Amino acid sequence: MTRKRTLSEEERRLWRIAMRDAAPLPGRTLAEEMTSAPPQPQPEPAAPVPVPAPAVPAPARRAAPALRPLRAGELADMDRRSADRLRKGRMEIDGRIDLHGMTQDQAHGALAAFIHRCRHEGRRCVLVITGKGNFSPDGGILRRVVPRWLAEPALRPLILAVQAAQPRHGGDGALYVLIRRRRDAGP
Repeated sequence: MTRKRTLSEEERRLWRIAMRDAAPLPGRTLAEEMTSAPPQPQPEPAAPVPVPAPAVPAPARRAAPALRPLRAGELADMDRRSADRLRKGRMEIDGRIDLHGMTQDQAHGALAAFIHRCRHEGRRCVLVITGKGNFSPDGGILRRVVPRWLAEPALRPLILAVQAAQPRHGGDGALYVLIRRRRDAGP
């Protein structure tokens, strides 16, 4: 019997942010698991039961390589041809998100949900539009913080590179984000 996985509070929060403007179809209501409070944690057993060691040692897993800090324009983890195509805006854009006009909280949640969704769907190169911030003396808050958000531990493992967009795609007010390919295990 398969057991249905429950959603974490972070997943619930991201879902509420992503669906805040959506209306249910006629005759339907919001999913009960999305609107209900998270289940209360179950108490831990009094004493853990010792598990005997396996007779045959399991093969050692390779540790994941440490990720370099993510900086816009740094394309060291890519082959030269792909790096040139990304820098020149010649990669096919598989998706785009327009963040300007959002508050920082709205934009942060929307960006995280978008990147996770794109990775899940197998999208590779996406365009993140922050806006140039022409009316702000500092050049726009989203333009400054989006690269920092992409470098956070929740998103950094999903991202291979970030590059300022070409003028035809928004120039200084947009970023190309190259998402790492999924390496799903098993058939």
